[in-house]
Amino acid sequence: MSSSAPQDTAPHRLWSVDEHLADVLAAVRPLEPIELQLLDAQGCVLVEDVTVPVALPPFDNSSMDGYAVRVADVQGASEEFPAVLAVIGDVAAGSGELPTVGPGQAARIMTGAPLPPGAEAVVPVEWTDGGTGGGAASGMTPASAAPEGAGGEVRVHRAAEARAHVRSRGSDVQAGDLALAAGTVLGPPQIALLAAIGRGTVRVRPRPRVVVLSTGSELVQPGEALAAGAIYDSNSFALAAAARDAGAIAYRVGAVADDAETLRGVIEDQLIRADLLVTTGGVSVGAYDVVKEALTSVSAGDEAVEAGRVDFRKLAMQPGKPQGFGTVGPDHTPLLALPGNPVSSYVSFELFVRPAIRALMGLPASEVSRPSVRAVLKADRPIGSPAGRRQFLRGTHDPESGTVSPVGGSGSHLIAALAHADSLMVVPEDVTSVEPGAELEVILLG
Repeated sequence: MSSSAPQDTAPHRLWSVDEHLADVLAAVRPLEPIELQLLDAQGCVLVEDVTVPVALPPFDNSSMDGYAVRVADVQGASEEFPAVLAVIGDVAAGSGELPTVGPGQAARIMTGAPLPPGAEAVVPVEWTDGGTGGGAASGMTPASAAPEGAGGEVRVHRAAEARAHVRSRGSDVQAGDLALAAGTVLGPPQIALLAAIGRGTVRVRPRPRVVVLSTGSELVQPGEALAAGAIYDSNSFALAAAARDAGAIAYRVGAVADDAETLRGVIEDQLIRADLLVTTGGVSVGAYDVVKEALTSVSAGDEAVEAGRVDFRKLAMQPGKPQGFGTVGPDHTPLLALPGNPVSSYVSFELFVRPAIRALMGLPASEVSRPSVRAVLKADRPIGSPAGRRQFLRGTHDPESGTVSPVGGSGSHLIAALAHADSLMVVPEDVTSVEPGAELEVILLG
């Protein structure tokens, strides 16, 4: 979980983006490790090195359907002068007892089946006449069709070198090798490797449970009728999706009306399933900024020690100036209160909430934030930016040309432009105008 958030000794000062992020990350601790079944561990971070208990593959096996042979018996084989070998049996994947291949003999073998004793190579069935007798008049025959598989002969019309079409024991990994290092995020390939080496469970930090709730009496759920003065609640959907994208298990709570007591009750109810709480809306200085009202009163009351503390502050950034951060509940669950404008809330999520989620997962500091690159501004006119504010503008990044182009304007309500952006252009606090052709920092969103 987390420790209590540091107290703000200067509540009216303007915080920088970096200061606020550092404050958030200083209060967030990685979740305690647990043992999970493999599929339940997908997306989690491994907390221990995993070594290979057995070699992969565990035995020499065939990479083709064909015939297991001795190299000397097919040396010089050609279409005109094929090598004629006696078929002594079938070897299927999972076979236990294996026939021994002697001089002038071959064993019919399936892909993945163990290489039988005496055999030195596998010739693909395409290099043969398919064999005759023993139920193999045309192509390969399942072992179930001919239990013994012996009898008949096969004509091989191409030579094979030693170990041809044979997967050697341990050619993937050797016993004792490091399979996965602590800190690895478990995706499908990593889950496959763990299963292949026989691990049924693995010790990981669980995916954080993030509860997202939006506030505002004007909010209506998508699919419902839109009354006069009402708008659809998009923020909770956007932030819940962003939390999942960051690696969390997200729970979206329907919009809460502008009532401080109701909001406090909802937050209290959600604490049982939250490793992190995210609210959107109600953090400015208006008459209906319910989040600030509800959580400030909690912080100032007699239960402040048990309930934690949420500080509200102004940041030197655009969009997203008003922010709140602290802890709530007896377990001091981290809470980030974001602005209500759609772009402001999303930009704030990327800058502050995503890193908090990744920190809870136990990822190193270098991996908690989105990657950034330098790119050249491609635009028809200069971009203006307010003095003393770090501005984040939507953009589309072209990695081939190394350029970035603005998408939409700077308004914090322009959600359509956000939907077409793949990056955020960063204009520093001390820059008020960026000319086309100038270089900018660009945060890559996906």
